[in-house]
Amino acid sequence: MERRRRNAEVKAEKEEISRLNQDTPHWELLAMITQYRNTITLSPLSYNDFIEDHLITVAVRKRPLNKFDLVKKEIDIITIPNKNQLIVHEPKYKVDLTKYLDNHVFTFDYTFNETCSNQIVYKYTAQPLIQTIFEGGYATCFAYGQTGSGKTYLMSGCPKNLKEKGIYALTASDIFKEANSEKYDDLKLEISCSFFEIYVKKVSDLLNGKQTLKLLEDGKQQVQVVGLTERTVSSVDEVLHLIKIGNEERASGQTSANVNSSRSHAVFQICLRSKLNPKKIHGKFSLIDLAGNERGADTFFSSKTTKMEGSEINQSLLNLKECIRALGRKGAHLPFRGSKLTQVLRDSFIGANNKTCMIAMVSPGVSSCENTLNTLRYADRVKELGGSEVQGSKSLDHDLHMETNSAVRSSHSLNAYSSMKSFDKQSKDRLEDKIINAHKDIVKKLQKSAKEAEDLLNSSKNDVEKYSLNWNMLIDDVVTSLNKAKM
Repeated sequence: MERRRRNAEVKAEKEEISRLNQDTPHWELLAMITQYRNTITLSPLSYNDFIEDHLITVAVRKRPLNKFDLVKKEIDIITIPNKNQLIVHEPKYKVDLTKYLDNHVFTFDYTFNETCSNQIVYKYTAQPLIQTIFEGGYATCFAYGQTGSGKTYLMSGCPKNLKEKGIYALTASDIFKEANSEKYDDLKLEISCSFFEIYVKKVSDLLNGKQTLKLLEDGKQQVQVVGLTERTVSSVDEVLHLIKIGNEERASGQTSANVNSSRSHAVFQICLRSKLNPKKIHGKFSLIDLAGNERGADTFFSSKTTKMEGSEINQSLLNLKECIRALGRKGAHLPFRGSKLTQVLRDSFIGANNKTCMIAMVSPGVSSCENTLNTLRYADRVKELGGSEVQGSKSLDHDLHMETNSAVRSSHSLNAYSSMKSFDKQSKDRLEDKIINAHKDIVKKLQKSAKEAEDLLNSSKNDVEKYSLNWNMLIDDVVTSLNKAKM
Protein backbone atom coordinates (compact mmCIF):
# COMPACT_ATOMS: atom_id res chain seq x y z
CA MET A 1 0.00 0.00 0.00
CA GLU A 2 2.79 2.37 0.95
CA ARG A 3 4.62 1.76 -2.35
CA ARG A 4 1.44 2.30 -4.36
CA ARG A 5 0.78 5.56 -2.55
CA ARG A 6 4.36 6.73 -3.19
CA ASN A 7 4.15 5.81 -6.90
CA ALA A 8 0.85 7.66 -7.19
CA GLU A 9 2.41 10.76 -5.60
CA VAL A 10 5.38 10.64 -8.00
CA LYS A 11 3.03 10.23 -10.97
CA ALA A 12 0.84 13.14 -9.81
CA GLU A 13 3.93 15.30 -9.32
CA LYS A 14 5.15 14.54 -12.85
CA GLU A 15 1.74 15.33 -14.31
CA GLU A 16 1.64 18.64 -12.45
CA ILE A 17 5.14 19.58 -13.72
CA SER A 18 4.11 18.62 -17.27
CA ARG A 19 1.00 20.81 -16.98
CA LEU A 20 3.02 23.79 -15.74
CA ASN A 21 5.59 23.34 -18.54
CA GLN A 22 3.20 22.53 -21.37
CA ASP A 23 4.45 25.61 -23.29
CA THR A 24 8.01 24.23 -23.13
CA PRO A 25 8.05 20.85 -24.93
CA HIS A 26 11.70 20.16 -23.99
CA TRP A 27 11.41 21.08 -20.30
CA GLU A 28 12.75 17.71 -19.09
CA LEU A 29 15.80 18.01 -21.32
CA LEU A 30 16.34 21.61 -20.21
CA ALA A 31 16.18 20.56 -16.56
CA MET A 32 18.82 17.84 -17.10
CA ILE A 33 21.13 20.24 -18.98
CA THR A 34 20.74 22.91 -16.28
CA GLN A 35 21.54 20.32 -13.61
CA TYR A 36 24.69 19.28 -15.54
CA ARG A 37 25.84 22.89 -16.00
CA ASN A 38 25.52 23.49 -12.27
CA THR A 39 28.17 20.80 -11.67
CA ILE A 40 30.91 22.46 -13.76
CA THR A 41 32.81 25.74 -13.56
CA LEU A 42 32.48 27.93 -16.64
CA SER A 43 35.57 29.92 -17.71
CA PRO A 44 34.99 30.93 -21.36
CA LEU A 45 37.46 32.65 -23.68
CA SER A 46 38.00 36.39 -23.12
CA TYR A 47 39.48 39.12 -25.31
CA ASN A 48 42.68 39.21 -23.20
CA ASP A 49 43.56 35.51 -23.39
CA PHE A 50 46.89 34.49 -24.90
CA ILE A 51 47.01 33.88 -28.67
CA GLU A 52 48.76 30.60 -29.44
CA ASP A 53 50.80 30.08 -32.61
CA HIS A 54 49.54 27.09 -34.62
CA LEU A 55 50.31 25.80 -38.09
CA ILE A 56 46.69 24.59 -38.20
CA THR A 57 44.10 26.27 -35.98
CA VAL A 58 40.70 24.65 -35.49
CA ALA A 59 38.07 26.69 -33.67
CA VAL A 60 34.33 26.35 -33.05
CA ARG A 61 31.79 29.13 -32.73
CA LYS A 62 28.35 28.66 -31.24
CA ARG A 63 25.70 31.12 -32.31
CA PRO A 64 22.94 32.24 -29.93
CA LEU A 65 19.34 31.05 -30.25
CA ASN A 66 17.65 33.36 -32.78
CA LYS A 67 14.01 34.46 -33.08
CA PHE A 68 13.17 31.50 -35.33
CA ASP A 69 14.53 29.08 -32.72
CA LEU A 70 12.51 30.79 -30.01
CA VAL A 71 9.33 30.57 -32.08
CA LYS A 72 9.93 26.81 -32.44
CA LYS A 73 10.58 26.65 -28.66
CA GLU A 74 14.11 25.34 -29.19
CA ILE A 75 16.47 24.97 -26.23
CA ASP A 76 20.24 25.40 -26.06
CA ILE A 77 21.96 21.98 -25.97
CA ILE A 78 25.56 23.24 -26.24
CA THR A 79 27.75 24.13 -23.25
CA ILE A 80 31.18 25.77 -23.58
CA PRO A 81 32.92 25.22 -20.20
CA ASN A 82 36.27 26.78 -21.14
CA LYS A 83 38.21 28.27 -24.04
CA ASN A 84 39.19 24.88 -25.48
CA GLN A 85 36.21 22.60 -24.98
CA LEU A 86 32.61 22.22 -26.06
CA ILE A 87 29.90 19.82 -24.85
CA VAL A 88 26.88 18.70 -26.87
CA HIS A 89 24.03 17.36 -24.71
CA GLU A 90 22.36 14.84 -27.02
CA PRO A 91 18.91 13.69 -25.81
CA LYS A 92 18.49 9.91 -25.82
CA TYR A 93 16.13 7.23 -24.49
CA LYS A 94 16.91 4.14 -22.44
CA VAL A 95 15.24 0.79 -23.14
CA ASP A 96 12.45 1.68 -20.68
CA LEU A 97 11.96 5.00 -22.59
CA THR A 98 13.50 7.05 -19.77
CA LYS A 99 15.15 10.20 -21.12
CA TYR A 100 18.84 10.80 -20.47
CA LEU A 101 21.72 12.95 -21.76
CA ASP A 102 24.63 11.66 -23.84
CA ASN A 103 27.25 14.37 -23.23
CA HIS A 104 29.72 14.56 -26.13
CA VAL A 105 32.93 16.43 -25.18
CA PHE A 106 35.11 17.94 -27.95
CA THR A 107 38.48 19.70 -27.61
CA PHE A 108 39.69 22.37 -30.06
CA ASP A 109 42.25 25.17 -30.15
CA TYR A 110 39.53 27.72 -29.34
CA THR A 111 35.82 27.55 -28.56
CA PHE A 112 33.71 30.71 -28.82
CA ASN A 113 30.40 30.95 -26.98
CA GLU A 114 27.34 32.94 -28.08
CA THR A 115 28.59 36.15 -26.41
CA CYS A 116 31.80 36.33 -28.49
CA SER A 117 31.77 39.00 -31.20
CA ASN A 118 33.16 38.62 -34.73
CA GLN A 119 36.10 40.76 -33.59
CA ILE A 120 37.06 38.20 -30.90
CA VAL A 121 36.70 35.27 -33.31
CA TYR A 122 38.85 37.11 -35.86
CA LYS A 123 41.52 37.96 -33.27
CA TYR A 124 42.19 34.28 -32.47
CA THR A 125 41.71 32.74 -35.94
CA ALA A 126 42.33 34.81 -39.09
CA GLN A 127 44.28 37.76 -37.69
CA PRO A 128 47.37 35.71 -36.63
CA LEU A 129 47.61 34.54 -40.27
CA ILE A 130 47.98 38.08 -41.70
CA GLN A 131 51.74 38.21 -41.11
CA THR A 132 52.16 34.94 -43.02
CA ILE A 133 51.29 36.49 -46.41
CA PHE A 134 53.68 39.42 -45.86
CA GLU A 135 56.46 36.91 -45.19
CA GLY A 136 55.86 35.27 -48.58
CA GLY A 137 53.47 32.53 -47.46
CA TYR A 138 49.89 31.44 -48.12
CA ALA A 139 47.15 31.72 -45.49
CA THR A 140 43.76 30.00 -45.65
CA CYS A 141 40.68 30.49 -43.49
CA PHE A 142 37.69 28.12 -43.81
CA ALA A 143 34.19 28.66 -42.45
CA TYR A 144 32.27 25.40 -42.12
CA GLY A 145 28.85 24.39 -40.83
CA GLN A 146 25.24 23.74 -41.71
CA THR A 147 23.14 26.41 -43.42
CA GLY A 148 21.79 28.79 -40.78
CA SER A 149 24.68 28.28 -38.33
CA GLY A 150 25.98 31.84 -38.78
CA LYS A 151 28.61 31.50 -41.53
CA THR A 152 27.35 34.52 -43.49
CA TYR A 153 27.21 36.61 -40.31
CA LEU A 154 30.78 35.58 -39.46
CA MET A 155 32.21 36.23 -42.93
CA SER A 156 30.19 39.29 -44.01
CA GLY A 157 29.14 40.83 -40.70
CA CYS A 158 25.78 42.34 -39.76
CA PRO A 159 24.22 44.61 -42.44
CA LYS A 160 22.08 46.32 -39.77
CA ASN A 161 25.06 47.01 -37.49
CA LEU A 162 28.10 48.33 -39.35
CA LYS A 163 30.20 48.11 -36.18
CA GLU A 164 29.88 44.31 -36.24
CA LYS A 165 32.20 43.70 -39.19
CA GLY A 166 32.84 40.26 -40.66
CA ILE A 167 36.05 38.34 -41.36
CA TYR A 168 36.19 39.74 -44.93
CA ALA A 169 36.25 43.38 -43.80
CA LEU A 170 38.51 42.80 -40.78
CA THR A 171 41.06 40.84 -42.84
CA ALA A 172 41.09 43.40 -45.68
CA SER A 173 41.48 46.27 -43.20
CA ASP A 174 44.53 44.71 -41.52
CA ILE A 175 46.11 43.77 -44.86
CA PHE A 176 45.84 47.36 -46.13
CA LYS A 177 47.14 48.72 -42.82
CA GLU A 178 50.16 46.41 -42.97
CA ALA A 179 50.82 46.96 -46.70
CA ASN A 180 50.83 50.74 -46.23
CA SER A 181 53.23 50.65 -43.28
CA GLU A 182 56.84 51.83 -43.64
CA LYS A 183 58.02 48.26 -43.07
CA TYR A 184 57.04 47.26 -46.63
CA ASP A 185 57.72 50.51 -48.51
CA ASP A 186 60.61 48.92 -50.41
CA LEU A 187 58.39 46.12 -51.77
CA LYS A 188 55.84 48.55 -53.28
CA LEU A 189 53.03 46.07 -52.70
CA GLU A 190 49.87 45.96 -54.80
CA ILE A 191 46.67 44.25 -53.60
CA SER A 192 44.25 42.40 -55.90
CA CYS A 193 41.18 40.23 -55.32
CA SER A 194 39.39 37.34 -57.06
CA PHE A 195 36.14 35.58 -56.20
CA PHE A 196 34.89 32.25 -57.56
CA GLU A 197 32.66 29.35 -56.57
CA ILE A 198 32.90 25.58 -56.97
CA TYR A 199 29.57 23.86 -57.53
CA VAL A 200 29.70 20.08 -58.15
CA LYS A 201 32.69 19.95 -60.57
CA LYS A 202 32.16 23.36 -62.11
CA VAL A 203 34.31 26.41 -61.25
CA SER A 204 32.62 29.78 -61.94
CA ASP A 205 33.99 33.34 -61.85
CA LEU A 206 31.75 35.44 -59.59
CA LEU A 207 33.29 38.71 -60.80
CA ASN A 208 32.62 37.97 -64.46
CA GLY A 209 29.01 36.82 -64.84
CA LYS A 210 29.67 33.25 -63.58
CA GLN A 211 31.88 32.43 -66.54
CA THR A 212 33.08 28.80 -66.41
CA LEU A 213 36.78 28.50 -65.53
CA LYS A 214 39.29 25.73 -66.27
CA LEU A 215 41.91 24.33 -63.92
CA LEU A 216 45.21 23.44 -65.60
CA GLU A 217 48.64 22.45 -64.29
CA ASP A 218 51.61 24.32 -65.74
CA GLY A 219 55.13 22.99 -66.33
CA LYS A 220 56.02 23.64 -62.68
CA GLN A 221 53.05 21.49 -61.53
CA GLN A 222 51.27 24.57 -60.23
CA VAL A 223 47.49 24.70 -60.69
CA GLN A 224 46.33 27.73 -62.69
CA VAL A 225 42.72 28.95 -62.78
CA VAL A 226 42.53 29.93 -66.45
CA GLY A 227 40.49 33.07 -67.17
CA LEU A 228 39.95 34.09 -63.53
CA THR A 229 39.17 37.80 -63.09
CA GLU A 230 41.53 39.59 -60.71
CA ARG A 231 40.70 43.16 -59.68
CA THR A 232 43.25 45.58 -58.21
CA VAL A 233 41.90 47.29 -55.07
CA SER A 234 43.07 50.26 -53.02
CA SER A 235 40.66 50.31 -50.07
CA VAL A 236 38.53 48.11 -47.82
CA ASP A 237 35.35 49.57 -49.38
CA GLU A 238 36.45 48.34 -52.82
CA VAL A 239 37.03 44.85 -51.41
CA LEU A 240 33.57 44.78 -49.81
CA HIS A 241 32.03 46.00 -53.07
CA LEU A 242 33.60 43.04 -54.94
CA ILE A 243 32.29 40.64 -52.27
CA LYS A 244 28.81 42.13 -52.62
CA ILE A 245 28.92 41.69 -56.43
CA GLY A 246 30.12 38.09 -56.04
CA ASN A 247 27.49 37.16 -53.46
CA GLU A 248 24.71 38.62 -55.61
CA GLU A 249 26.02 36.66 -58.59
CA ARG A 250 26.29 33.53 -56.51
CA ALA A 251 22.65 33.72 -55.42
CA SER A 252 21.21 34.75 -58.80
CA GLY A 253 18.85 32.40 -60.61
CA GLN A 254 17.92 30.46 -57.46
CA THR A 255 14.29 29.97 -56.50
CA SER A 256 14.26 27.95 -53.27
CA ALA A 257 16.21 29.61 -50.47
CA ASN A 258 19.48 29.67 -52.40
CA VAL A 259 19.85 25.89 -52.32
CA ASN A 260 22.79 25.95 -54.74
CA SER A 261 24.38 28.79 -52.82
CA SER A 262 24.54 26.70 -49.65
CA ARG A 263 25.64 23.64 -51.63
CA SER A 264 28.69 25.30 -53.24
CA HIS A 265 32.11 26.40 -51.98
CA ALA A 266 32.84 30.15 -52.34
CA VAL A 267 36.52 31.17 -52.49
CA PHE A 268 37.58 34.81 -52.04
CA GLN A 269 41.31 35.44 -52.46
CA ILE A 270 43.42 38.50 -51.62
CA CYS A 271 46.80 38.52 -53.41
CA LEU A 272 49.90 40.57 -52.69
CA ARG A 273 52.27 41.38 -55.54
CA SER A 274 55.32 43.59 -55.65
CA LYS A 275 55.28 46.23 -58.39
CA LEU A 276 58.95 45.35 -58.86
CA ASN A 277 57.93 41.82 -59.96
CA PRO A 278 54.16 41.87 -60.72
CA LYS A 279 54.07 38.38 -62.26
CA LYS A 280 55.06 36.69 -59.01
CA ILE A 281 52.63 36.36 -56.09
CA HIS A 282 54.28 37.60 -52.89
CA GLY A 283 51.54 36.19 -50.63
CA LYS A 284 47.91 35.07 -50.76
CA PHE A 285 45.06 34.95 -48.26
CA SER A 286 42.15 32.64 -49.17
CA LEU A 287 38.83 33.08 -47.34
CA ILE A 288 36.52 30.14 -48.00
CA ASP A 289 32.84 29.66 -47.23
CA LEU A 290 32.46 25.88 -47.47
CA ALA A 291 29.24 24.23 -48.67
CA GLY A 292 26.58 23.64 -46.02
CA ASN A 293 27.05 20.26 -44.35
CA GLU A 294 23.36 19.61 -43.70
CA ARG A 295 21.88 16.34 -44.89
CA GLY A 296 20.46 16.29 -48.40
CA ALA A 297 17.11 15.35 -46.87
CA ASP A 298 17.10 18.69 -45.04
CA THR A 299 16.86 20.68 -48.26
CA PHE A 300 13.50 21.20 -49.91
CA PHE A 301 13.61 18.17 -52.16
CA SER A 302 15.68 15.09 -52.84
CA SER A 303 16.55 14.39 -56.46
CA LYS A 304 19.34 13.10 -58.66
CA THR A 305 20.85 16.60 -58.57
CA THR A 306 20.75 16.72 -54.77
CA LYS A 307 22.47 13.32 -54.57
CA MET A 308 25.14 14.45 -57.04
CA GLU A 309 25.71 17.61 -55.00
CA GLY A 310 25.99 15.61 -51.79
CA SER A 311 28.41 13.13 -53.31
CA GLU A 312 30.69 15.88 -54.62
CA ILE A 313 30.56 17.84 -51.35
CA ASN A 314 31.45 14.68 -49.39
CA GLN A 315 34.37 13.94 -51.71
CA SER A 316 35.73 17.49 -51.53
CA LEU A 317 35.41 17.61 -47.71
CA LEU A 318 37.19 14.26 -47.32
CA ASN A 319 40.05 15.43 -49.54
CA LEU A 320 40.20 18.79 -47.79
CA LYS A 321 40.54 17.06 -44.42
CA GLU A 322 43.40 14.90 -45.69
CA CYS A 323 45.18 17.88 -47.28
CA ILE A 324 44.98 19.94 -44.07
CA ARG A 325 46.25 17.00 -42.06
CA ALA A 326 49.10 16.54 -44.57
CA LEU A 327 50.02 20.19 -43.99
CA GLY A 328 50.54 19.28 -40.33
CA ARG A 329 52.67 16.25 -41.28
CA LYS A 330 55.49 17.65 -43.41
CA GLY A 331 56.41 15.29 -46.25
CA ALA A 332 53.09 13.41 -46.12
CA HIS A 333 51.27 12.58 -49.37
CA LEU A 334 49.05 15.46 -50.51
CA PRO A 335 45.92 14.13 -52.29
CA PHE A 336 45.07 17.52 -53.85
CA ARG A 337 43.83 16.03 -57.16
CA GLY A 338 40.89 14.42 -55.37
CA SER A 339 38.59 17.44 -55.82
CA LYS A 340 38.38 20.82 -57.54
CA LEU A 341 38.55 22.60 -54.18
CA THR A 342 41.85 21.04 -53.13
CA GLN A 343 43.26 21.50 -56.65
CA VAL A 344 42.59 25.23 -56.47
CA LEU A 345 44.14 25.41 -52.98
CA ARG A 346 47.18 23.25 -53.73
CA ASP A 347 49.65 26.09 -53.14
CA SER A 348 48.12 26.68 -49.71
CA PHE A 349 49.04 23.16 -48.57
CA ILE A 350 52.69 23.10 -49.69
CA GLY A 351 55.61 25.28 -48.67
CA ALA A 352 57.30 25.95 -45.35
CA ASN A 353 55.45 29.15 -44.50
CA ASN A 354 51.77 28.30 -44.97
CA LYS A 355 49.13 28.41 -42.24
CA THR A 356 45.48 27.38 -42.08
CA CYS A 357 42.55 27.96 -39.78
CA MET A 358 39.11 26.38 -39.78
CA ILE A 359 36.14 27.93 -37.99
CA ALA A 360 33.33 25.42 -37.47
CA MET A 361 29.95 27.07 -36.95
CA VAL A 362 27.29 25.28 -34.90
CA SER A 363 23.61 25.94 -34.15
CA PRO A 364 22.61 25.45 -30.49
CA GLY A 365 19.05 24.19 -31.02
CA VAL A 366 18.02 20.63 -30.16
CA SER A 367 16.62 20.08 -33.69
CA SER A 368 20.11 20.74 -35.11
CA CYS A 369 21.79 18.16 -32.84
CA GLU A 370 22.63 15.65 -35.59
CA ASN A 371 24.06 18.29 -37.93
CA THR A 372 25.97 19.89 -35.06
CA LEU A 373 27.61 16.57 -34.15
CA ASN A 374 28.52 15.97 -37.81
CA THR A 375 30.15 19.41 -38.01
CA LEU A 376 32.12 18.88 -34.79
CA ARG A 377 33.27 15.38 -35.73
CA TYR A 378 34.57 16.68 -39.04
CA ALA A 379 36.42 19.56 -37.35
CA ASP A 380 37.76 17.15 -34.72
CA ARG A 381 39.27 14.92 -37.39
CA VAL A 382 40.89 17.83 -39.20
CA LYS A 383 43.12 18.26 -36.16
CA GLU A 384 42.67 15.80 -33.34
CA LEU A 385 43.40 17.28 -29.93
CA GLY A 386 41.73 14.45 -28.03
CA GLY A 387 40.03 15.00 -24.70
CA SER A 388 36.86 13.15 -23.76
CA GLU A 389 36.57 14.62 -20.26
CA VAL A 390 35.92 18.18 -19.16
CA GLN A 391 39.21 19.55 -17.91
CA GLY A 392 39.69 22.05 -15.10
CA SER A 393 42.43 24.09 -16.74
CA LYS A 394 43.99 24.67 -20.11
CA SER A 395 47.50 23.83 -18.91
CA LEU A 396 46.35 20.33 -17.92
CA ASP A 397 44.89 19.80 -21.41
CA HIS A 398 48.19 20.86 -22.93
CA ASP A 399 50.28 18.61 -20.68
CA LEU A 400 48.08 15.58 -21.42
CA HIS A 401 48.27 16.24 -25.16
CA MET A 402 52.07 16.65 -25.10
CA GLU A 403 52.52 13.51 -22.96
CA THR A 404 50.37 11.42 -25.31
CA ASN A 405 52.34 12.60 -28.36
CA SER A 406 55.61 11.93 -26.56
CA ALA A 407 54.51 8.41 -25.63
CA VAL A 408 53.49 7.56 -29.19
CA ARG A 409 56.78 8.89 -30.58
CA SER A 410 58.68 6.90 -27.98
CA SER A 411 56.98 3.67 -29.01
CA HIS A 412 58.66 3.82 -32.42
CA SER A 413 62.06 3.92 -30.76
CA LEU A 414 61.73 0.95 -28.37
CA ASN A 415 63.61 -1.60 -30.47
CA ALA A 416 66.51 0.76 -31.08
CA TYR A 417 66.84 1.56 -27.38
CA SER A 418 66.48 -2.08 -26.33
CA SER A 419 69.50 -3.07 -28.42
CA MET A 420 71.81 -0.63 -26.62
CA LYS A 421 73.80 -2.44 -23.91
CA SER A 422 74.35 0.78 -22.01
CA PHE A 423 70.63 1.43 -21.70
CA ASP A 424 69.94 1.42 -17.94
CA LYS A 425 66.97 -0.44 -16.45
CA GLN A 426 65.31 2.66 -14.94
CA SER A 427 65.16 4.45 -18.30
CA LYS A 428 63.89 1.30 -19.98
CA ASP A 429 61.11 0.90 -17.39
CA ARG A 430 60.13 4.53 -17.87
CA LEU A 431 59.98 4.08 -21.63
CA GLU A 432 57.90 0.92 -21.31
CA ASP A 433 55.47 2.79 -19.05
CA LYS A 434 55.05 5.42 -21.76
CA ILE A 435 54.41 2.72 -24.36
CA ILE A 436 51.81 1.09 -22.12
CA ASN A 437 50.16 4.49 -21.67
CA ALA A 438 50.20 4.96 -25.44
CA HIS A 439 48.59 1.52 -25.78
CA LYS A 440 45.88 2.55 -23.30
CA ASP A 441 45.27 5.71 -25.34
CA ILE A 442 44.80 3.62 -28.47
CA VAL A 443 42.37 1.32 -26.65
CA LYS A 444 40.34 4.38 -25.55
CA LYS A 445 40.47 5.69 -29.11
CA LEU A 446 39.20 2.38 -30.52
CA GLN A 447 36.43 2.22 -27.91
CA LYS A 448 35.37 5.78 -28.81
CA SER A 449 35.47 4.89 -32.53
CA ALA A 450 33.42 1.74 -31.91
CA LYS A 451 30.74 3.81 -30.15
CA GLU A 452 30.74 6.33 -33.05
CA ALA A 453 30.44 3.45 -35.54
CA GLU A 454 27.45 2.06 -33.60
CA ASP A 455 25.78 5.50 -33.50
CA LEU A 456 26.47 5.90 -37.21
CA LEU A 457 24.93 2.51 -37.99
CA ASN A 458 21.78 3.47 -36.09
CA SER A 459 21.43 6.69 -38.10
CA SER A 460 22.37 5.19 -41.49
CA LYS A 461 18.74 4.97 -42.62
CA ASN A 462 18.30 8.74 -42.43
CA ASP A 463 20.78 9.88 -45.07
CA VAL A 464 23.07 7.66 -47.15
CA GLU A 465 25.21 10.61 -48.28
CA LYS A 466 26.01 11.76 -44.76
CA TYR A 467 26.48 8.14 -43.65
CA SER A 468 29.06 7.61 -46.43
CA LEU A 469 31.01 10.76 -45.50
CA ASN A 470 31.11 9.97 -41.77
CA TRP A 471 31.94 6.28 -42.31
CA ASN A 472 34.90 7.12 -44.57
CA MET A 473 36.17 9.73 -42.10
CA LEU A 474 35.88 7.25 -39.23
CA ILE A 475 37.86 4.59 -41.14
CA ASP A 476 40.58 7.12 -42.09
CA ASP A 477 40.74 8.26 -38.50
CA VAL A 478 41.19 4.75 -37.05
CA VAL A 479 43.80 3.76 -39.68
CA THR A 480 45.82 6.93 -38.97
CA SER A 481 45.74 6.30 -35.21
CA LEU A 482 46.81 2.65 -35.62
CA ASN A 483 49.67 3.60 -37.97
CA LYS A 484 50.96 6.11 -35.41
CA ALA A 485 50.93 3.44 -32.70
CA LYS A 486 53.03 0.90 -34.63
CA MET A 487 56.20 -0.18 -32.80
